[in-house]
Amino acid sequence: MWKRISITLFLVLSFCLTNIGTAAAAALNSYSDSTDGYQFLYPTGWVEVQISNGPDVVFHDIIETTENVSVVISPVPSGKSLTELGTPTEVGYKLGKNALAPEGSNRKAELVNAEQTQGEDGKTYYLLEYLVKFPNNRERHNLASVAISRGKLFTFNASVPQRRWNRMKRLIQDSVGSFRVD
Repeated sequence: MWKRISITLFLVLSFCLTNIGTAAAAALNSYSDSTDGYQFLYPTGWVEVQISNGPDVVFHDIIETTENVSVVISPVPSGKSLTELGTPTEVGYKLGKNALAPEGSNRKAELVNAEQTQGEDGKTYYLLEYLVKFPNNRERHNLASVAISRGKLFTFNASVPQRRWNRMKRLIQDSVGSFRVD
């Protein structure tokens, strides 16, 4: 009898864990840009938005339109690797100062976490986490993945209002963690 209960419990737990993994994967759609050489997953229900003179691509939620992911492609001094641009913390501070809270914006970007990871392809990625504060006491949570490929700096950024961070955290982390360059 205990053997039957153990087997039943094992099957139920296996089914639940499989469905959790499937649900998480089903909550993300795939995007690939073969011309520029990058790919990522973004939350289901988000749509692509055309932006002039801005990021290469932007997706945002159709209801919470301020929740978004984007890719910015920038030139890199010839032959420089990501580690030659600085440590994750150094690059994170530069990105925060120049992109998230540039001088005169009245925003403050606090670098909460900075780490280096290796993709399955052996490429180096910096994962950066920020809390961005606006003058009207609003706050946003930003996660970024930064990599160099084809002589260009790729920055994948995901941003959500702080009030929705706990709800969106896992989905955004999975999205940012999926970013890959060719």
